[in-house]
Amino acid sequence: MSNPSRQRIPVNRFGLTEVASPSPVKAEVDVVFVHGLNGDPHNTWTSETTKVFWPSQILPPILEEEKARVLVYGYDADVTSFTDGASRDKIHNHAEHLVAELVANRRIRRASERPIIWIAHSLGGLVVKRALIYSSEIRGVKTEHLRSIFVSTFGILFLGTPHHGSDIAQWGNRLEWICSAVLPKKLIDTQPQLVDALKSNNETLQNIDRQFIQIMSRFHIYFFHEGKPTNLKGTLKFIVDETSASPTVQDVERAVIQADHSHMCKFENENAPGFDLVAEGIQRYAEEALGKVKQRWDAEKKERSSAKQAEAAELVSGSVKVTPQSESTSSFGDSSLGRQQKALPSTESQARFDEQFEVEDVTREKDMA
Repeated sequence: MSNPSRQRIPVNRFGLTEVASPSPVKAEVDVVFVHGLNGDPHNTWTSETTKVFWPSQILPPILEEEKARVLVYGYDADVTSFTDGASRDKIHNHAEHLVAELVANRRIRRASERPIIWIAHSLGGLVVKRALIYSSEIRGVKTEHLRSIFVSTFGILFLGTPHHGSDIAQWGNRLEWICSAVLPKKLIDTQPQLVDALKSNNETLQNIDRQFIQIMSRFHIYFFHEGKPTNLKGTLKFIVDETSASPTVQDVERAVIQADHSHMCKFENENAPGFDLVAEGIQRYAEEALGKVKQRWDAEKKERSSAKQAEAAELVSGSVKVTPQSESTSSFGDSSLGRQQKALPSTESQARFDEQFEVEDVTREKDMA
C-alpha cells in the first residue's frame, strides 16, 4: 500500500510545497500540513530512523480514491516568531501570510472552492486557528477571496496542540516545556530571554483559543495527545498533557499517539503507533468533505448575493430622494450659482406632481371660461 522508496520531492523552507498530487486526474481535496515551534516543513514530518517523509511517501496511496493533493507549509518558527514585537502579533502575521499563500495557490489552479483538511503539530495548531479566525472575519468585497479558506475548511487534526488555556500560569509552564522539548539546549542556556518572551506572550495565545471556540463547531476536529513523556533534564514530563491537547468537547474526536511530543508527528512506516488513527481521520474527512463544502459554498454565494442586492436597493433608495434646498433657492427658478441639485422624482412622487399640475390647469381653464 505504501511506497517508502518513492522519490523525495524538494521542500521549500518557506511557503507552500505540493508534495503529492493525484495527477493526471484533478484533485478534489487539499490536505495541508503546518509545523510548530522550531519546526520545518520537511523535518517535522520525517522519521529520524527510516527518513520516511510520510506526507508524500506513505499517506498519498491511502488517499488515492479521495483524489487528495498534499501540501506542506513552512514559515519562520523560531521563538521570536511566537512573541509580540513592536506591539504587533506575529502569530497573526504568520496567519495572514498562510491564508494569502494558500488562496493564491488555489485560485491560479481554479480550485478556490476545493475542501481543505489541516494537520497541525504543536503550536502550528495556533497558527491554523488564527488563520481561520482571520479568514472568517473578512467581509469586504475587495478582499472576500481571502474568506475562501474559512468556507472551504472541513476538518482539522491537531497533534499535540495546547488548547485548554484557562490557567495563565499553567500556560507559561507549558510553553516553557515546549521550548525545552524542541529547542537546542545550548540556545535555551545562552538565550533564556527568548523563552521568557514566549511565556510572557501567553495571553495572546489564550485569546486565539477563545476566539476559535466561536467558530470551531463548523469544523470536524480530531485531537491527538502524546502517550509518552519527554525527558527534560532528567525529569519525564508530558509536554502538552491530555487535558490540554485533547480536552473533552462535544462532537470532537480524541485519541492518543504512543510517542513523545516531538515524535508524535513522525511516522517511520504505516505500522507506526498512531499512523492508522491519523491516516483514517484524514481519509474519512476527505471522503465526506466534497458534498458538505459544496453546500457551504452554495450558502455563502446566496448570502453574498443577498448582501449585494440589499446594498444596491439601499443605493437606489437613496438616489431618489430630493435634496433639501435653502430658503433662497427657487424650486423652478433659472440655474444660478449655489442652487442645489435635485434627484429625479420617484414614480409615486411623479404621480403626485402630475396630479397637482392637472388640477391647476383645469382651474385655470374654468377661470378663463
